[in-house]
Amino acid sequence: MTIGVLRGAALPVKGLAWLGRQGTRAIAALVILGLLVPPLGDILRPFVTEAIFALLCISFMRVDVAQVRANLRQPGTVLAATVWTTLAVPALAGLGCLAVGLDVRSPDLFLALMLQAVASPMMASPALAALMGLDATLVLITLVTSTALIPFTAPLFAYLFVGSAMTLSPLALGLKLSAILGGSLLVAAIIRKLVGADAIRRHKEPIDGVNILILYVFVAAVMGNVVSSFIARPLLMIALTLFAFAVFLVLLVATMLLFRKIGAGRALALGLMVSQRNMGLMLAATDGVLPGATWLYFALSQFPIYLAPQLLKPIARRVLARPSFDAAGEPVSSPANR
Repeated sequence: MTIGVLRGAALPVKGLAWLGRQGTRAIAALVILGLLVPPLGDILRPFVTEAIFALLCISFMRVDVAQVRANLRQPGTVLAATVWTTLAVPALAGLGCLAVGLDVRSPDLFLALMLQAVASPMMASPALAALMGLDATLVLITLVTSTALIPFTAPLFAYLFVGSAMTLSPLALGLKLSAILGGSLLVAAIIRKLVGADAIRRHKEPIDGVNILILYVFVAAVMGNVVSSFIARPLLMIALTLFAFAVFLVLLVATMLLFRKIGAGRALALGLMVSQRNMGLMLAATDGVLPGATWLYFALSQFPIYLAPQLLKPIARRVLARPSFDAAGEPVSSPANR
C-alpha cells in the first residue's frame, strides 16, 4: 500500500516537473488559455490574494542566502533600483502624460498609466526571473524594498497627478502589504527549516511547475472580457495592445540602460522587474471602481508581462553566457549554471 501511495504521489510531481521544464513557453501559453477559457477567470478571481501570497512564499523559500548577504553588503544597486521604480518611474510617467495632454485627450488611459506607474513591481517577478535563469535574488530584495514604500509613494503621486479622480487608503494598503510580505517570509523560513535548502534546489523543476500553475490565477482573473471586447472594438483593442507593449519595452530598455554598469544579466533582471507592475494591487486598493478603458488597458498589459519571458529568452541566454559580477564587483557564475 505504501509503495502504491508513493507511486501515486510521484505522478503529480513528475507532471509538475514536466510543466516546470516548459518554462517561458508555459507562461506564454497561459495567456492563450486565459483567452480561450474566460469562465475560469470568474472562478479564480477570488483567489488572487492567496496566489500572490503563495508566489512570494516560493520566492522567499528559494532565495540564495549568500547572494542576499552580498547585495546587503553593497546596497547601492538595491537602493538605486528602489528609487528608480518607486519615485522616478511614476514622476516621469506623470510629467510625460501631462506634457502630451493625455489627461485631457484620454482621462481613462491617463488614469490607467498612472496606476501602472505608481504600482510596485509584480509579486511574480522573482518567479519569472528565475524561470529565465536571471538573478531572482536581486529582484526579490528590490521587490521587498520598493513594495514597502508603496503605501507612501502611491497615494502621493496619485494625488499630485490624478487628484480627486482616485482615492487610495495608505493605511489599509500598508497593512495588507505588511501582512502578505511578513507572512510569506515566515512561511518560507519554516519550509526552509523543515525541508532544507538542498532539497529545495534538487526539486527546482516541480517548484517551477507550481509557480506556473499559480501564475495562471493572475491571467485568468483579468482576461475574461478581452475576446468579446476585441470582437466589439477591434481597432481600439489593437491600438491599446500595441501601446501596452510599447510602455513595457520603454520601461525595460530604460532600466537596462540605467543599470548597465552592474552587468547585462542583472540589468535585464531589474528591467524585467520594473516593467512588470502590480496593477492588480492597485485594483484592490481602488476597490475595482475604475472606468471601462482603464480595465481594458490593465487586461491588455498582461500580454507583454507574460509573453516577454518567452520573447526575451534568447536575449537572456546570450546575456547569461557573458561574465557577470556580484554586488561586491567579483565575477560569479550565472544563475543558470549553478
